[in-house]
Amino acid sequence: MSLEILTTASLEPVKHGFLTRKGGASSGVFAGLNCGLGSSDQSEMVTINRDRVAAAFGVRSLARVHQVHSADVAKVTGPISEAVKADAMVTKTEGVALSILTADCQPVLFADRMNGVIGAAHAGWRGALDGVLENTVEAMIELGAEREDIFAAIGPTISQRAYEVGPEFLETFLSDDYDNARFFAQGRGDRYHFDLPGFGLHRLREAGIGGAEWIRHCTYSDPGRFFSYRRSTHNQEADYGRLISVIRL
Repeated sequence: MSLEILTTASLEPVKHGFLTRKGGASSGVFAGLNCGLGSSDQSEMVTINRDRVAAAFGVRSLARVHQVHSADVAKVTGPISEAVKADAMVTKTEGVALSILTADCQPVLFADRMNGVIGAAHAGWRGALDGVLENTVEAMIELGAEREDIFAAIGPTISQRAYEVGPEFLETFLSDDYDNARFFAQGRGDRYHFDLPGFGLHRLREAGIGGAEWIRHCTYSDPGRFFSYRRSTHNQEADYGRLISVIRL
């Protein structure tokens, strides 16, 4: 089975893609293209999967960071021998492929096609609230991008109907900005449903970039195509696969 790579016209002609779980070598709960080096999957299978992705993007290896749900951004100029702790990367170096892992959180790819600067961010609720998306934009500008020329696309992520949270979660967002209430819908009892991609789009648009979109795929609701941390937890599975998203100049 070949790789399935989801793309969007808003980032073209920059080579990019949000990969599904199709076309990988892993099996069991990781069946398909699990690219998570930190998962309990067989390391050789993860390596095969990552090599397949690298080959699809015409590179020998994928630049990565050690994701910790932060708002930190790494500037990449070439191959990375050891992943630094950060949740986003930017580069203006041709031939460098930036990669981000997710399993419900937002994978966000950025491109300034006019000035040749790209970025990739892992934006869960914590990172998005703390400013990882805005920090990625600012890091791109430091490399020569123009704010109005930056376009961003949110890939497969958990949708609002599948993202149930408690009252303490809501309070965290309201204490930051009461207007964040718009991203919550009432659920059963004291439960709410949080609109993660809606919040991500809001933060991107407030950053003043040229455009932002969500490609509208829910990780939780489509087990045949996407890994999902929350779905795995609900199914009481021992672990879960990680999806990969890639962009390169």
